[in-house]
Amino acid sequence: MTGSPKRSGSAAFAAQAAAAAFFFALGAGPAPAADPEPAKSQACTACHGPGGRSQDPNVPSLAGQPRQFIETQLVMFREGNRKNAAMSPFTAGLTNAELRELAGYFSTQQAAPPGRTVSAEAAASARIVADKFNCTSCHGAALMGQQHIPRLAGQQAEYLRAQLRGFKASTRFDMDGQMTSAAQALGAGDIDALADYLASLGSP
Repeated sequence: MTGSPKRSGSAAFAAQAAAAAFFFALGAGPAPAADPEPAKSQACTACHGPGGRSQDPNVPSLAGQPRQFIETQLVMFREGNRKNAAMSPFTAGLTNAELRELAGYFSTQQAAPPGRTVSAEAAASARIVADKFNCTSCHGAALMGQQHIPRLAGQQAEYLRAQLRGFKASTRFDMDGQMTSAAQALGAGDIDALADYLASLGSP
């Protein structure tokens, strides 16, 4: 998905405040059991694949992503912070309950096996880059994501490549600026190595 141009500090703060208000409105308690197949999920599978397991290298997989991350991104699309020709009109009419139901469903789906393999040497080199730029500090030791931070392990390589390039070019919406800052030091080779490596990772 393409991101909108980087916002100013005040706009980024407003986006964070909107997301915080959304989660406060939903309540801090545990999420109810997700519908095995929410009616709205059928529209999602057309692009994101059955159960959120993408078969399109340019479209991200949703299966196994943290629930809060999916909710946050749906809110960002709905509120116009992120923009995409397919996602923006779809999310415009979603209620808070529907957002939460979709997030609960896709977060509990089993992720697809990694769609890419890399050599041991390439994996070792890419892991050095991942550690150097503190990817595991936010995305977790196994890069499975947590809370509002996405799972990178097993994601589509081309999608990851596009997002990293977008962050580096400051054209991808970044709620708190962390990814935009981290991507500035990445060279083209680093981005390619990271994207292929991350796509090759499965669940621990």
